[in-house]
Amino acid sequence: MNPNNREQTIFKEAPVMSAIGKLALPTIAGQIILVIYNMADTFFIGLTGSDVKLTAVTICLPAFMFLSAIANLFGVGGASEAARSLGSEKRDRAGVSCAFSFYGCALLTLLYILLAVLFRHPFLNLIGAGAEDVHCFANTYLLVTVGLGGLGTSMSMVMAHLFRSEGRSLDASIGIVIGSVLNILLDPLFMFVLLPKGKEVLGAALATAVSNWAAFLVMGILQARRQNSVLRFSFPFAADKKLVKNILSTGLPACIMTLFENISYACLDWLMMANGTAAQAGLGVAKKINMLAHATVRGLTQGVLPLIAYNYAAKDKQRMKQVIRDTVLIAVSIGIVCMVLCLTLSRPLVGIFVRPGESLTIGAKFLRILTVGGPFSACAYTFISFFQAVKKPKTSFLLAILRKGILDLPMMFLFRLFAPLTGSVYATPVADILCCLTSFALFASYYRSHRLSGSEAHIK
Repeated sequence: MNPNNREQTIFKEAPVMSAIGKLALPTIAGQIILVIYNMADTFFIGLTGSDVKLTAVTICLPAFMFLSAIANLFGVGGASEAARSLGSEKRDRAGVSCAFSFYGCALLTLLYILLAVLFRHPFLNLIGAGAEDVHCFANTYLLVTVGLGGLGTSMSMVMAHLFRSEGRSLDASIGIVIGSVLNILLDPLFMFVLLPKGKEVLGAALATAVSNWAAFLVMGILQARRQNSVLRFSFPFAADKKLVKNILSTGLPACIMTLFENISYACLDWLMMANGTAAQAGLGVAKKINMLAHATVRGLTQGVLPLIAYNYAAKDKQRMKQVIRDTVLIAVSIGIVCMVLCLTLSRPLVGIFVRPGESLTIGAKFLRILTVGGPFSACAYTFISFFQAVKKPKTSFLLAILRKGILDLPMMFLFRLFAPLTGSVYATPVADILCCLTSFALFASYYRSHRLSGSEAHIK
């Protein structure tokens, strides 16, 4: 392998903390930008003063986030397989992994768009757009963001994952950041300048679609100008059954985790309806503030995953252990810092988005509850990424559905019986703690067997 290649330098030669920083900092920045953009989008829609429009856009979020689930299926799986191939000095196989992930994501996204557009009316009713006025705005938002912009959204995401497989986290984040910043700039332009009054939802949707296509275009330009890249987008390509299985089985936990997170949030919102609008508003703001900590840690673990996979395949057991140890330390530290800040500044933080009153008081209370799970979810995220990187898809899948789905959903209904206002919210940190303990136990078991065997024979 050419010693001048970027993956050679970052994955194999750079000090571990330096490698983590180079790979993770751009992805962390990209994830934070995405959260800020989401907050800004909600802020601009809120300026219209219309609860109907705000509800319509919020209801469409699960339909839009399904694109992220598709991108995670092929992106996380493809990046992990490509990084392992690079670690095994199989550059051609890494290229095929990228090609399969790229075209597989495009095909499944087009299928989803077709179904979402054809069956949009019953689909919108199912996710809560039953009222006629809400349904009308939601229909517009869905047609533009998913129908017109869906392919650009998922393809920009999958390319970001694939860039990271060869250590190009900065390139990946450049596309994400440009798309997000452009969205923030285009929101007020389309909503309040170019389109007539009353078309704010259409303006927000167009801003989202245009910015995501722009992000995909930027990544295409970056790839075209890149020399000696292992990424290949030629068609046809020869992907064997084992490669396809590895990609899909590794990416499935990330896909399921995204889907279950949206189901969990939707269920929590549905349960909170009984407590009134103030509680719903407070919960919505608390979740978005708490999402910043999760986005930071998710960016860290996404950036580090190829580094773990590379050294796993390269049979550098000592370096891989050091990467895991340092990543856990950084992730938990981030979680603790965010928890302390949210506990001590909960009211001022919620007050940025909510005026003084009942919503502010309830939102601050919810934020204090949610943030307790931060350090524990940070630890769990790291171990989920570890098991994805070392080809343990069943373990990572179990942990993915354990945190969001198996644990929190039943506890939401159970805890609500004892505390109608806060009970369902407490289910989130409790699930984070239980998932963390489970993931640590599974990692400890893997670590003991790996160390006691004294062999790398299981690494294929």
